[in-house]
Amino acid sequence: MPKAIWEGATIAESDKTVVVEGNHYFPPESLNRQYFKPSSTTTTCPWKGKASYYSVQVGTKTNPDAAWYYPNPSKAAAQIKDHVAFWRGVKVEN
Repeated sequence: MPKAIWEGATIAESDKTVVVEGNHYFPPESLNRQYFKPSSTTTTCPWKGKASYYSVQVGTKTNPDAAWYYPNPSKAAAQIKDHVAFWRGVKVEN
C-alpha cells in the first residue's frame, strides 16, 4: 500500500491512490491531517487547472509547499479532485 513519509512520519497511506504523470495522488481521507498546514501558494497546470498547496510539519521541522492538490480540477483531471501529491523530499513507498 502506498505511503507518503517525511522525517520518519507516515503522513498519508492508501491503497486507493490515483497515479497521474508518475505522481501518487492520495485521497483526502488518507491524510494524517496533523502534519498538514495550509499554504497560500498556488500554481497552474495547463491541463489539470489551479493547484493549491500544503506545507508539511513533523515535530519542529517544516517542509514548505511539499504537498499539492486540485480543489477544482479541469474535467480531464476530475479523478484527482482534492487528492494530494508530494515532492520536496517526501518519499512515496509502495
